[in-house]
Amino acid sequence: MLHFQHFKEDISGILVPEKFTFPFYYQPHQLAKIATKELQTYLENQTDFIHDFGLHNGEKSYSIGKMFGVLVVKKADNTLGYIAAFSGKLADKSLPDIFVPPIFNMRTEGSFYIQGEKKIEEIGAEIQLLKKDKTYLSLKKSVQKLSKKIEEDLATQRKKMKTSKLARRLRKKEARADLDDTNFEIFSKKLTQESYNDQFFYKELQEYYSFKVEESKNLLADFENKISSLITLRKETSAILQNTLFEKYQFLNQQKETKGLLAIFNNPQVKPPAGAGDCSAPKLLQYAFEHHLTPVVMAEFWWGISPNSEIRKHKNFYPSCLSRCKPILNHMLEGIKIDENLLLKNLAEKEELIIIFEDDDLIVVNKPPEFLSVPGKEITDSVYTRIKQLYPTATGPLIVHRLDMSTSGILVLTKTKEANKILQSQFIKRTVKKRYVALLDGHLKEKNGTIQLPLRLDIDDRPRQLVDFTNGKKAKTNWVTLDQNNNQTRIYFYPITGRTHQLRVHAAHKDGLNMPIVGDDLYGTKQNRLYLHAEFIEFTHPTSKEKIHFTVPADF
Repeated sequence: MLHFQHFKEDISGILVPEKFTFPFYYQPHQLAKIATKELQTYLENQTDFIHDFGLHNGEKSYSIGKMFGVLVVKKADNTLGYIAAFSGKLADKSLPDIFVPPIFNMRTEGSFYIQGEKKIEEIGAEIQLLKKDKTYLSLKKSVQKLSKKIEEDLATQRKKMKTSKLARRLRKKEARADLDDTNFEIFSKKLTQESYNDQFFYKELQEYYSFKVEESKNLLADFENKISSLITLRKETSAILQNTLFEKYQFLNQQKETKGLLAIFNNPQVKPPAGAGDCSAPKLLQYAFEHHLTPVVMAEFWWGISPNSEIRKHKNFYPSCLSRCKPILNHMLEGIKIDENLLLKNLAEKEELIIIFEDDDLIVVNKPPEFLSVPGKEITDSVYTRIKQLYPTATGPLIVHRLDMSTSGILVLTKTKEANKILQSQFIKRTVKKRYVALLDGHLKEKNGTIQLPLRLDIDDRPRQLVDFTNGKKAKTNWVTLDQNNNQTRIYFYPITGRTHQLRVHAAHKDGLNMPIVGDDLYGTKQNRLYLHAEFIEFTHPTSKEKIHFTVPADF
């Protein structure tokens, strides 16, 4: 069978799992790891296509990494093998048989999509031609010039009217002293008429200029109307093309039921995200269902340099994306037994929440790893809920600051609304001193430094954060290296700001330390825990106004 790959390595001793991989949070099965290793060996040695992954001769502006996926499948005769795919596009030529085809190839010669794109480009070219027309540009310049002249002339006239008004007021004052009542009344009427004349002239000037502007704009109207009509036509043509394309993406599931993108996302106000259906996971499952292959396990990994905003490490495994893939995979995996969603499991349910300090205003706890600071959508057990149960008479919001669920360490809460307000103010003004200790996955040569990478939420793949110099929020971290051991670096982090996942992203991003924290399941490689601990905090007590500090050493 084309695209079906037989394992080169002996897999006879490996137990086949009963459930399929939960694609949004998983540890790769041994079979998936072997398939991945074989695909990566192919990528390292292949000469079938040319694509600059940025792995050789340094990173270039056009270098780009790529997400690949493997799906271990079983034939009707129980033969195990795997199929492979990549997300998006790869090179510009036909690809080798190791990769399954796209669900819909919009780039097929003569396809409706290419013809539609050509039509849109032609409309765009016509718009640009009109916008660059010499007559159009000349008329536009004339209107702008006339508008400027009108503004200047009217401003000059208003200034004259103001000067005349002041002069009339002075003349009237002098006349009052020099003239009798009869002559003063005659003189006053004369001044009033002068005022009416000024106002009448200004109004006439406004009407004249309004006519001149309208006349000039009418000359532009033919061009503007044509351009506006073409822009509308381009928008409508693009929408029709997009919807036609969406309908071409029809996804199968195990029962051979099909659904298109529009039906899957099922929201008239929101279009399916760009690239929906072109990720590796839907491609793999589609091919499997089309060719009567039973999915066993899957894995996706990054190959090449990381993008500028996201954090992707060469050869690291990653889950399927949420915005594009989750709605599609929910349909495609319908009826298949899937591994438990560990994101819905409270891993800290049996963990004790240790209180390290308490007085009339404060509660300071040592939060265990994988424990929420506040209730989540699926898991309600948290520091907040436990403290609320222990102190039912406490007032105010209790929580002053938060730690990521995976991060352990010191968390400060308040018993009163007043104390909370005072401490919140200290955090906002950044007068609170904090220190985190972490283990980095690698040997960091530098001794200390500062990282400034602005962050924002990746709305396509929550809760991951992106580095974004345009729309991101300022994020600053100071750091100091402590020691190295077993190709790991122990480090102190001193966060100046407190953005979500700030330390994790600043550690892992290629423009940060380029070294993820050990056990980081979002930006590095999952282990038994995230090796990040908030071990020190110092602030001013809300009542005594004295500086107080707490230290809880990490248990790693």
